Amino acid sequence: MAAISLAAPWILRRAVRTFSLPQPLLHLNPGSCFHGTHRPFTFPTSLRHTASGIRQLIQAVKGNFDDLLKGVGDKNAIEEVKHILEMARRASSRREVLHSDFLTPPVLKESMMALEKLADVKAVAQGGYPQAERCRLSVGHPEALTSDPDIVAALSITGNFGFQPCSHGDFLGSILGTGIAREKIGDIILQGEKGAQFLVVPELADYLITSLEKVGNVSVSCTRIPLLALEYEPPRTKSFKTIEASLRVDALASAGFKLSRSKLVNLISNGDVRVNWTTVTKNGTTLRTGDIVSVSGKGRIKIGEINSTRKGKFAVELIQYL
Repeated sequence: MAAISLAAPWILRRAVRTFSLPQPLLHLNPGSCFHGTHRPFTFPTSLRHTASGIRQLIQAVKGNFDDLLKGVGDKNAIEEVKHILEMARRASSRREVLHSDFLTPPVLKESMMALEKLADVKAVAQGGYPQAERCRLSVGHPEALTSDPDIVAALSITGNFGFQPCSHGDFLGSILGTGIAREKIGDIILQGEKGAQFLVVPELADYLITSLEKVGNVSVSCTRIPLLALEYEPPRTKSFKTIEASLRVDALASAGFKLSRSKLVNLISNGDVRVNWTTVTKNGTTLRTGDIVSVSGKGRIKIGEINSTRKGKFAVELIQYL
């Protein structure tokens, strides 16, 4: 697909300014309808043609967006990708830079793929460290977005976790318990007995420092740290293979988490199973290489290489995050 320009709103404003009614046309003489003669005002032919052209231009922009959204592979991400495209349109037309909240990996991936097709938009993703999963997206005209904006802050949570270890869910629950929306929080990096570090939008950093007092039953302190002080490591994983008759989520997840199929089905019914960070409601959802399946309280797995066997089954590599 050829690169699409989002300069249409700027063109529209120029068109309206260029073809605005001159002052003499706006002067109402005694014979106008405001003085009792109901004679309709008629736009000059050139202006009628201009209005028609503007309507066509608006329809073209809408059509371009529709074409981009048709290319979104993850249908659950369409609305969020649409929001990013609209944000990019505003940023480009105004020659400014706008920022999203933290995006999930699927939404980030689909948004970046759509934005790459736009000629007058530059996009930069930042999550605070190289392996970050949740990232914020900055979009703007290339002339405006000339450096990486400072849009991610890092905080450290410390406390006596030696006798009361806390999980990722414990830290996330306590952070959200302060009243902050999930999309304002990036990755949470667990540090064992030391606590955790996490990423947040900068404007909420001070609020969290004063509001976050406990994680589980552990009293904590929250301080701001430089991004360079983040202590992250590549995730530890182990791989194994399973032979399954189908690529359904209930089949692969039950094998990956060592759960019975009936137990997995109950977890799906309860909304405890997610594929690519989106809750699944159907047992028959088909998985493919690269998909990430997470089960509340059980961790997550990634679907690796898939091969067909001679007996018509599937040999699937499952990558478990430790």
